[in-house]
Amino acid sequence: MPAIAIIGAQWGDEGKGKATDLLGSSVDYVVKFNGGNNAGHTVVIGDEKYALHLLPSGILTPGCTPVIGNGVVIDLDVLFHEIDGLEARGIDTSRLVVSASAHVIPDYNRTIDKVTERFLGSRRIGTTGRGIGPTYADKMNRIGIRVQDLFDESILRQKVEGALELKSQILTKVYNRKAPGVDEIVDGLLVHADRLRPYVADTVLLLNQALDRGETVLLEAGQATLLDVDHGTYPFVTSSSATAGGACTGSGIPPMRMDQVIGIVKAYTTRVGEGPFPTELFDDAGEHLRKVGHEYGTTTGRPRRCGWYDSVVARYAARVNGVTDFVLTKLDVLTGLEQVPVCVAYDVNGVRHDEMPVNQTDFHHAKPIFEYLPGWWEDISGARTFADLPENAQNYVKAVEKLSGARISAVGVGPARDETCVVHPLV
Repeated sequence: MPAIAIIGAQWGDEGKGKATDLLGSSVDYVVKFNGGNNAGHTVVIGDEKYALHLLPSGILTPGCTPVIGNGVVIDLDVLFHEIDGLEARGIDTSRLVVSASAHVIPDYNRTIDKVTERFLGSRRIGTTGRGIGPTYADKMNRIGIRVQDLFDESILRQKVEGALELKSQILTKVYNRKAPGVDEIVDGLLVHADRLRPYVADTVLLLNQALDRGETVLLEAGQATLLDVDHGTYPFVTSSSATAGGACTGSGIPPMRMDQVIGIVKAYTTRVGEGPFPTELFDDAGEHLRKVGHEYGTTTGRPRRCGWYDSVVARYAARVNGVTDFVLTKLDVLTGLEQVPVCVAYDVNGVRHDEMPVNQTDFHHAKPIFEYLPGWWEDISGARTFADLPENAQNYVKAVEKLSGARISAVGVGPARDETCVVHPLV
């Protein structure tokens, strides 16, 4: 079987965790391939709600092997706190596999992340302050620390010493902060070594051998297309590759082995952090979406910015990722609205743009051009087939599908695992 990628098609928080969990019983491996604990996936199973940050959603599916790939940056304190939390709730985490080549987040990068954001003031990016960006910067600057380094204290110490030669100068001379010592950092990392060791493997070999055996590998993105460091709304982006291309580099699975890309979109749009957002609402309608949709960050608890569905963004995501199927989530949140606006294009200084403007300035000044679709009042949480949806809800899905560049194969009609309307089989 080939690999399947699940990609966020907006600015994140689209419901990738639910989509991954929905497919979990049909796949053998679920791989987190980018990001760190700067994002969260919420999965609801029965009366239980699970907030996952570093762990792949497959951790909740018996028989599925969850993998943290080489493209992830790992806060080891957070990893084991999350593992302990799940174990306390009766979830078996022993199947977890961690790439030996994934980078770890040392304490000095968390400090640098926080003070840099404060230093930027009004130009801040809106990071979570968890050291993600500085750790990816270290990776590219070749002064990073990888999981495998924790098993050779001599190598680890050399790498920390090298990194602190630069970091100490930044902390003391730029930010007037006391720099940590080498022993403090090394000891803080080594305390996890023995517990971490049983989880660690050559995940590139593991995953490619699984594909050779005909098993199915699901690649799960953190963040989303519009937060991708190359293809997102730069500089208001994350520090990693959250698109289908990143699924390959972050897992070691070659492109020719991936033939399905599932894009996750909300039936409206949300964003956390700074940056342009053409359909953002600043009125009661935005507050309604936030309240009914429970739009608060899984990781940070921050209120999410809310706006109407943006088909320009969806078309862009379909193109960049090669989306084969969309999963439209949270359609139930729109229930009870008299009419539902959909952004079909942008007006930029009097010029219509049917596709994403290439210039940051143009996108910043983009005004949405809306079409208005009739709403519905019926409770749709029990819909399990497309025919179960009320006519106006069906028409909304059809209109969004036509505008977005790929077929809609599933529709979320509630927060629980089984509250999904299947239009076309995903696997």
